[in-house]
Amino acid sequence: MGMEHGGAIIGARLASHGVRHLFTLCGGHISPILTGSQENGVDVVDVRDEASAVFAADAMSRMTGIPGVAAVTAGPGVTNTMTAVKNAQMAESPLLILGGATATVLKGRGSLQDIDQMSLMAPVTKWCTTAKTVRSLGALIDRAMYVAREGVPGPVFIEIPVDLLYPEDIVKSWYMAESGVDNMKGPAAIALKTYLQGHLTRLFHAPHVDTTVGERALGRGKGLVRAPFLGAQAGQVSRKIEGAKKPVLIVGSQALVNCSPAKAAQIADAIERLGMPTFLGGTARGLLGRESDVQFRHKRSKALREADVVVVAGFPFDFRLGYGQKINRKGTLVSANLDPVALRKNRRPDFAVNQHPGDFILELARRVAHPGHGWATWFETLAERERARDAEIHTKGEHDGEHVHPIRFFEAMEEAMGEEDVLVVDGGDFVATGAYVLRPRAPLSWLDPGVFGTLGVGGGFALGAALAKPDAQTWIVWGDGSSAYSLAEYDTYVRHGLAPIAVIGLDASWQQIARDQVTILGTTLGCDLRHTDYHKVAEGYGGEGILVTSEDQIEDALARAKKLASEGKPVVINIHLAKSDFREGSMSM
Repeated sequence: MGMEHGGAIIGARLASHGVRHLFTLCGGHISPILTGSQENGVDVVDVRDEASAVFAADAMSRMTGIPGVAAVTAGPGVTNTMTAVKNAQMAESPLLILGGATATVLKGRGSLQDIDQMSLMAPVTKWCTTAKTVRSLGALIDRAMYVAREGVPGPVFIEIPVDLLYPEDIVKSWYMAESGVDNMKGPAAIALKTYLQGHLTRLFHAPHVDTTVGERALGRGKGLVRAPFLGAQAGQVSRKIEGAKKPVLIVGSQALVNCSPAKAAQIADAIERLGMPTFLGGTARGLLGRESDVQFRHKRSKALREADVVVVAGFPFDFRLGYGQKINRKGTLVSANLDPVALRKNRRPDFAVNQHPGDFILELARRVAHPGHGWATWFETLAERERARDAEIHTKGEHDGEHVHPIRFFEAMEEAMGEEDVLVVDGGDFVATGAYVLRPRAPLSWLDPGVFGTLGVGGGFALGAALAKPDAQTWIVWGDGSSAYSLAEYDTYVRHGLAPIAVIGLDASWQQIARDQVTILGTTLGCDLRHTDYHKVAEGYGGEGILVTSEDQIEDALARAKKLASEGKPVVINIHLAKSDFREGSMSM
């Protein structure tokens, strides 16, 4: 099959952009994309739900700095991705979604799986377009990869009709067979045959004309060029930090978008040299490793209320930061964000820097002189709070009842994890408890859904993580509720030779909701689950299952899981949890 094959054009162009994996669930509308990608050295990784394909692409994007790519078939294949695409949009992950579509001559005529995909995808993507000719495919891939990363990163969507993907002679034979023109006679037959031949000629031979118009293709005016953090503004901010008595640095996910592992390491080094007390959130968790003299994990809100200089890099003033209202108004507030709207939403900073937050941190580290001067007392105050909170959390894990307290399990898991391991978190109460105890090991090694709070990311995120970092162990932290969204991807891991370890906290409840619902409304209605043998479900898919019902089984279970994973076998540890009041009153709105 030559380059007239649309799938081969797409595969070659993806490879040229450094894409190494294409995530998909097969469908007749997209088969040539899969074969064309494989022919060009792009590994095709097929999943059990289209949402997992997009979640896997999202993880790949976050961990490599190269936009992840998913290809899904027309109709329900596209609609099944909607939540995952919206999650990527809100997490500002650059992705490319390729969607199959009915043949160009059948659009709107009632063919199989033909719907208006563009109106569905436009609100959840940064840019979406429909391919019209074979010769446009390469240029559209180039444009999409550019748009996904430029400005405020996000997902883009290209709809590709099936007759642009197969070789011209095959498409011609379909046209003639489906139209019945070979069995027709007279002027009508001649007219129809002429029309179809002309349409084919346009599809396969018309030159591509770029019709994109500047900023419009970038989505809602989020443009190309940002003013560099230089001159008077940079000098003022540097002096504010140098003169601070109680500075705080907040680093969010956006500081690492479009970042290669090498650049992430540079940003981490810059934070260490800057020397400010630092709190990490979202994908930035793990940026400073398991331990760092400048990193703090607890009592962030209290620190922000007392700080005299607060620098927020890549973190919007949303519910996670109390909408910016809990930050000391008597101090100086500096914010760096790629999105000019998010930069000032809910709280206007004294210094608003419309720049990539990672580059902003690198520039600050170059400019700030004598970091740490006069901050020793402030550091000790924060460190004492940190020690007290860690001790309090440990004490909360003490219990005399049956089953396993989640804090005790996570304390053991924290010690069992390796220094390069990756954490994928997907759940509510169990996951949030783990976040207080587990310490991500390295930059780009913590994957959570982001601000959308989506359940179901686990199976796909772990797939992308295991492929992006094959020499590290990938762990999935699942609640029993969230695990059922994507536990079927254990079949995918087995088929593709991957071995993540999942830990499922089983309390037979959607506990994060049930806890407050019972307090306020007096019922667990809609929140009750069963003590299901999730470890046996994993075994049914070809993985390994381990059941833990008491705390004296934890260490052996973790050791066995690590051994099985080292042998290439994906594992589920099913943990029967004891009741815990650790997170009472923690529901977010």
